[in-house]
Amino acid sequence: MTADSLRTVSVARIGPGRFTATNSRGDTIAFGTGSDGGFTPVELFLAAIGGCSAADVDVATARHTEPTTFSLSVEGHKIEEDGGNRMTDLKVTFTVAFPEGEAGDRARTILPRAVKTSHDKLCTVSRTVEAGTPVAVNVADAN
Repeated sequence: MTADSLRTVSVARIGPGRFTATNSRGDTIAFGTGSDGGFTPVELFLAAIGGCSAADVDVATARHTEPTTFSLSVEGHKIEEDGGNRMTDLKVTFTVAFPEGEAGDRARTILPRAVKTSHDKLCTVSRTVEAGTPVAVNVADAN
């Protein structure tokens, strides 16, 4: 592992059931338990899967032309299994359209390959999930 490969996010409590995540560039996103609106951690997880693939597919297709429609939905079921929670049946569905013409035809042609390549090789988030990467959890001394 190198310093270039390390990615970090810090999370701070900002109130009851409310948190802020901050990345190394200083950008923040608020989230919480969902009891008072906002995204939950599970929804952020789904957004990360979709956002990762969306970025990959956008780079590949927008080289040819700007899409007229570009959206995706990410869904899954949160289940309790053997006393623990997890997500199952994760699914990403792209809805993408391009303008008529030669550039749009090229973008339409590569769209399925771009989606497949994102899933199979490029999207770090979904590939990490599918690999079943372990997560180490520690408690640091705050005093």
